[in-house]
Amino acid sequence: MLEIIRAAGWPIIPLLFASIIALALIIERSISLRRSVIVPAGLLEKVLGDLRKSGPSEELVARLRAHSSLGQVLAAGVHSMRSTREVMKESIEEAGRSVAHDLERFLTTLGTIATVSPLMGLFGTVVGMIELFGAQGPSGVGADPQQLAHGISVALYNTGFGLMIAIPSLIAHRHFRAQVDSLVVDMEQQAVKMVEVLHGERRGAPGANGNK
Repeated sequence: MLEIIRAAGWPIIPLLFASIIALALIIERSISLRRSVIVPAGLLEKVLGDLRKSGPSEELVARLRAHSSLGQVLAAGVHSMRSTREVMKESIEEAGRSVAHDLERFLTTLGTIATVSPLMGLFGTVVGMIELFGAQGPSGVGADPQQLAHGISVALYNTGFGLMIAIPSLIAHRHFRAQVDSLVVDMEQQAVKMVEVLHGERRGAPGANGNK
């Protein structure tokens, strides 16, 4: 590996930094975007059960906010459940936008690396070509074979390394983007279900809408 880095020359250094950052982001997002962490199974049913037993409370809201991303969305609904349906939905939507922003964290950086890496590799190729032509004498003869080989190595290694970083970074970026979209839709569906259940129970309760 050290021989490859030495043969690729100094233009490969920023590519090495980009590869380390991309790998770290891919590992971090793979751990953070697990469905079991973001949208825990059975959380909505548990929240509805707690609300039927003891009603909304600040302790329940705080526990939900610290629980998970879905918990933050449901906490916004629980906090405003005594308000109108529209106010409750607005609170949930605001919380959902904040949660979606958190889920998309680092994806822009990963996408930037996927886009820039081939250009960085192309820059290394240009540097290699400059060294390649610099190995030629003024009359086109008497080229230094060692400098010629080094110029070719710089050109090819940087191009290959740039693509090797860009391809998995682009795949990971699109995968995580689709995963975030799927998680957000799932949270929205559960939040809407909570609104429908809670306001449906309120309309059916004795004394609701002025009925006694």
